[in-house]
Amino acid sequence: MVSSIYKLATGDEMFNTEFFGGNGTTDLELITYHTLALGFIASSFKPARGKMTKKRTTEIFNTGVTTVSTYLLQGIFGLAISIVAAMVVTGFFPAAGILLPFGYGQGSGQALNYGGIFENDFGFVGGKSFGLTIAALGFLSASIGGVIHLNIQKRRGKLKICHVDEKAIRSEEIQSDNEIPMQESIDKLTIQIALIAVAYLLAYLLMMGLGALIPSMKSVIFGFNFLIGVLTATLMKLAMNLLKKAKIIKKEYTNSFLMTRASNFFFDIMVVAGIAAIRLSILKDYWGIILIMGVVGLVITYVYNYFVAKTLFPEYTEEQFLTMYGMLTGTASTGVILLREIDGEFKTPALDNLVYQNFPAIVFGFPMMLLATLAPVKPVLTLIILIIFFAAMNVILFRSKIFKRRKKA
Repeated sequence: MVSSIYKLATGDEMFNTEFFGGNGTTDLELITYHTLALGFIASSFKPARGKMTKKRTTEIFNTGVTTVSTYLLQGIFGLAISIVAAMVVTGFFPAAGILLPFGYGQGSGQALNYGGIFENDFGFVGGKSFGLTIAALGFLSASIGGVIHLNIQKRRGKLKICHVDEKAIRSEEIQSDNEIPMQESIDKLTIQIALIAVAYLLAYLLMMGLGALIPSMKSVIFGFNFLIGVLTATLMKLAMNLLKKAKIIKKEYTNSFLMTRASNFFFDIMVVAGIAAIRLSILKDYWGIILIMGVVGLVITYVYNYFVAKTLFPEYTEEQFLTMYGMLTGTASTGVILLREIDGEFKTPALDNLVYQNFPAIVFGFPMMLLATLAPVKPVLTLIILIIFFAAMNVILFRSKIFKRRKKA
C-alpha cells in the first residue's frame, strides 16, 4: 500500500529508488522465488508422526486429489476467461488465466515463477506482476470468503467459534526424547538451517545439471525449484533414516517444532515480498479482467471444496472445508488460521490432511505444471486437456461413491 501511494504521488517505483539500491523490485522477486523453495524444504524435513491407518491414508489421498482437482478447476475457468478476453482486448495474453491456479492454489512464489516464464519466454508484458496480483487477490478471497462463511454458519448454529486460551508450550511439543540436545557445541536451530541450506544447494546443482542437459527447458526447470527442493530434502531425510537404522547416527537431527517455525517464516517473507513486488502501473489496462478472475476463483473454489468436504469428509466437514479453502486461495498458513477458529487444538485430522496431502498432490499435479507451458502456444487445446484431466481426477476422487452406486445397480 505504501509503495502504491508513493507511485501515485511521485510517479516512481518506491523499491527502485536509491534508498533500496536502485533495483529493489527485482530483489523482492528473487526473495519471493527463493523463500518458496526454502519453505517447502523445511516442511519436507519435518518428521512423520506415527503410522497411518487405512482410513487416514484414504483421507489424505483424497485431500491431495482435491487439491489437484481444484487447481484444474481454477485453470479451466481462468484460461476460459483469458481466451475470451484476448478476443475482446487487443494485445491481451490469451494464456494469462492459467496463472489463476498458481496464484490462488499455490501462492505468490509459483505465480511469480510462471509469470516470469510467460514474460521471458512468451512475451507476456507484466507477467510477473499479473501473477503476483492474482496471488494477492487469493489472500483477500481467503480472508473475506472464510470470515463470511464462519459468520453465516455460526448464525445458523452449525458451528461454534473456538476460543483457545494461550498456554505455555509443553516440552514434548518442542522436542522428543530421541533428538539431539537443544544446545550443544552447535545450536539445534543452526543444524536445521544447515540442513535446509544443503538441500537447497543440492537442488540448485540438480537444476543446473538438468538445465545444461535440456537448455530449451532451463527456465521451466528453474521454475520447479520448490519441487526439486522437496525431492532433495526427502532424499536427505531417507538417507538420515538409513544411517540411523545402521546405528551410524544415534539421534534424530531434524526437529518438527523448529522446522515448522522455519517454514512459516519463509512463507511469511514470501507473501510480503510477493505483494510488495507488484507493479500496478503495468496492469492498468487489465484490472477488469483480473477482478473477474479473482471473483470467479473465489466462487468456484468455495463451492467445489464445500461439496467435496460435505461428500467425502462427513465427520469433520467444516474443519476440512475451511482448511482446504484457505490453502487453495491463499497458502497453507491461511488454511491453518481459518481452521483454528473452530478447531483451536487441532482435534480433527484436518491439519494432518493438509500437511501430508503434498505427496499425492505433487504426483498428480506435476503434469499440470508441465501443461502450463503449453498454454501460451495452444491455449484452446490446453483448455480441452484441462477439462479432460479434471473429469478424470473427479472419477478418482469420488471413486467410492461412483463404483458403490454401480455395484448396487
